[in-house]
Amino acid sequence: MTDGGVHGYKGEFRFMTAVLDDRARASMRFGVIAAILVAVAAAFVGAGRIGERSIADAGDGVLGETGTLVAPASAAFGIWTVIYIGLIAYAVWQALPGQKRSYRQKQLRPLAAASMILNGAWLVSAVMDQLLVSVFIMLMLLTTLIAIMGRLLDTCPESRAERVIVDGTFGLYLGWVALATFANITAWLVSIGIDAEGTTWGATFWSVIALSLVTVVGVALAWITGGRTAPAIALVWGLGWIAYARFSGELVNATTASTALAAAVTIGVITVLVRLPTGPRLS
Repeated sequence: MTDGGVHGYKGEFRFMTAVLDDRARASMRFGVIAAILVAVAAAFVGAGRIGERSIADAGDGVLGETGTLVAPASAAFGIWTVIYIGLIAYAVWQALPGQKRSYRQKQLRPLAAASMILNGAWLVSAVMDQLLVSVFIMLMLLTTLIAIMGRLLDTCPESRAERVIVDGTFGLYLGWVALATFANITAWLVSIGIDAEGTTWGATFWSVIALSLVTVVGVALAWITGGRTAPAIALVWGLGWIAYARFSGELVNATTASTALAAAVTIGVITVLVRLPTGPRLS
């Protein structure tokens, strides 16, 4: 075979590889759009707009505002509106021609789509009263979002818009799901017999343990991410509404409320300190 023939075959191989890569990227771009449509549809199921049940009805109300001591006031769930708007914006943005060959988006798209599908699966499993299943799905979702944060830390946003739409959205998403994971586990524990009324040391004890673990996770996120604000904002937001709900409302518990407030302050302060030029760094 002549040198020209060898080069010709190599050229064809590179061309076919480029075509297949473009097709894979296009499929993944549309896959993200399909995933957000599934997530939005599931959100309507969770809100009770589709079907006769909602998240508030799941497990005899254990996922509601007064279901457990670590459940936040209902106003806290307004953060989902921000997260969903961000996810929809991301789904549209990553499909734009300018992001077609973005290495960062190539790394993020499969994980982003998986997070949306898992979020939808969690909502459906919770509405169907499959609380233990919902715990496992939530843990998978949390793991996926941690992986997304790892990708975000490994690469830099190319614009301010990308920083807000991508890093901001998935940062909020991670922070909120980190808190929701412990709330979900607590709800499952209540469903199998842990007192939900807060009148026994058992319920208070588990709430303090859960909130202490949330604090550890929040501090770890602040340290590892170099003080990224989005995860901290979501955590502080949720913890603040837990404190509010336990200081007032139907399920008052001063110990849980104080612990939630202390957790919110700790995470906020550590995040600010890590962001300071003289603050602690990993390197």
